[in-house]
Amino acid sequence: MGFGDLKSPAGLQVLNDYLADKSYIEGYVPSQADVAVFEAVSGPPPADLCHALRWYNHIMSYEKEKASLPGVKKALGKYGPADVEDTTGSGATDSKDDDDIDLFGSDDEEESEEAKRLREERLAQYESKKAKKPALVAKSSILLDVKPWDDETDMAKLEECVRSIQADGLVWGSSKLVPVGYGIKKLQIQCVVEDDKVGTDMLEEQITAFEDYVQSMDVAAFNKI
Repeated sequence: MGFGDLKSPAGLQVLNDYLADKSYIEGYVPSQADVAVFEAVSGPPPADLCHALRWYNHIMSYEKEKASLPGVKKALGKYGPADVEDTTGSGATDSKDDDDIDLFGSDDEEESEEAKRLREERLAQYESKKAKKPALVAKSSILLDVKPWDDETDMAKLEECVRSIQADGLVWGSSKLVPVGYGIKKLQIQCVVEDDKVGTDMLEEQITAFEDYVQSMDVAAFNKI
């Protein structure tokens, strides 16, 4: 078992293929198996190895909790595809390149100041990227039916009253008058709302408050965006 040489492109490709249908090296939660393999990787895999890079960034976020992760750390040859042999470190030299710095730090030897500085710098960059990622805003498209009292209601004024309702997270869209019978027409108007800021109950309360023009309000269609 193994991943070949995890410090080489070929080894990273094996790791990427192995993680194509897995979240972790073993099981369904981060463990010492992930720590062992992470420590053997020189740095972030290239962007085209999306599965390996996703796993790498996720495990890096557990840097402070690595000692508490479940399981027992084993040799690299105990993990990975059964038909691949572990050769990581077989071609190792005395090079002090940044790529050979263990981001987690070694359990067997004292971490150098340079390795510590680089690890903390990379972790800070990763946390900064996570913080800058915009949060998804849940929105809905709502079609409202606003019914007047009778055929003498000023529908232009009714629509003006409806559109006068302003709120953070509310955007009014197109509208039209739809016949309902006996010469009466209802206002059908579209709006887009941010779900955590504007609800249908609030819209109904404010629209029906124009009681001189509005008899009732119904939700004709409601779709998540």
